[in-house]
Amino acid sequence: MAQNDELKVLKFSLLVSAIIALILGIGYYFVPAMMTKLAGGNTVDPALLRLLGSLFIALGIGTFMVYSKPEKQGIFVFTTALSQLLAGLAFLYSLIRHENIPTTWLVAVTTCIILVLSFLNFWGRSKAKGIL
Repeated sequence: MAQNDELKVLKFSLLVSAIIALILGIGYYFVPAMMTKLAGGNTVDPALLRLLGSLFIALGIGTFMVYSKPEKQGIFVFTTALSQLLAGLAFLYSLIRHENIPTTWLVAVTTCIILVLSFLNFWGRSKAKGIL
């Protein structure tokens, strides 16, 4: 039972990470123009966005796999948390530099969500270190 308590934070953060990655991945893979329009951005080559979408889909599937059996998956959890941290810091940098962001509120909310997920993944990883 103690092992399950150690896994709660990690499994929650992995589940949320997987869902978000799949939503973004499916969006960028199948409807890249709509995703760009929703974000208020300029037109981008759809092939590049589909590449990003395919990476998000793969990350989401991998995260669901780790969610179902997290034992000995410390490297994957660390890589997921690190990628979220770096993405969150990149968004934060853009906000601080007042770069040309059409939807500042969306970037700010996204930044918060990504950084919180990164924190949860790092925290869950530290709590479940015994099985990872």
